Amino acid sequence: MLRAVTRSVSPSIGHCELTHVERVPIDAARAAVQHTAYEAVLIDAGCTLVRVPDAPDQPDAVFVEDTAVVAGGIAVITRPGARSRRAEVDSVEHTLREFIPVVRLEAPATLDGGDVLRLGDRLFVGTSARTNDEGIRQLRAATGLEVIPVPLTGALHLKTAVTALDPETILYQPRWVEPAQFGSVRAVEVDPSEPFAANTLRVNDSLVLPAAHPRTAERCAPFVPGILTVEVDELAKAEGGVTCCSILLDPEG
Repeated sequence: MLRAVTRSVSPSIGHCELTHVERVPIDAARAAVQHTAYEAVLIDAGCTLVRVPDAPDQPDAVFVEDTAVVAGGIAVITRPGARSRRAEVDSVEHTLREFIPVVRLEAPATLDGGDVLRLGDRLFVGTSARTNDEGIRQLRAATGLEVIPVPLTGALHLKTAVTALDPETILYQPRWVEPAQFGSVRAVEVDPSEPFAANTLRVNDSLVLPAAHPRTAERCAPFVPGILTVEVDELAKAEGGVTCCSILLDPEG
């Protein structure tokens, strides 16, 4: 069964790192309620939850995706580009070691998991402010997979701009990424009225996406068996999305 690794919302989330969105007050209690609903959606999609210990003093700790990349039969423990987030990785590594072999990126590498998009046996990695060339090199060496750098502009992470509906279909935001960079895949553009709608999460036969993006959900519906929506607007104030809050461990690789 597919496992989803998650961690609770820190009460200090209001002090999170921000790059491309304006800082506004975050209701930590409401964010926690939305995260609980998100976990329930993952269960509905067929996941078993694995929870990393709480980290109340780490504002971004709920966004576990950035701390590890699962590919090539291993978990690559990252070295986040934001210094404030590097303390998050040890507890995630300890949790993942129970299920899968792990390796760690080493300085001077930086890499956020949110910059890594897997399409089949290829890993596309956004060359963002959080991920550097050495991080990309070490990821390639660790996984043995084809790793392809992807330029992007105006977005925090690659998966802010593009996610996979299936191995041959991407959902993308044309303001931030050029779909031709992903080769001969089918490209579905987000609805123009929903600029942050490209961040979706395929879980088994379901596509998880924010309830705030119904028009984009309609565009995705022909390519996925089922759609599950969840309210994440409070988490979005911390520059988070539906991929950010979990690491998926697929027993079939």
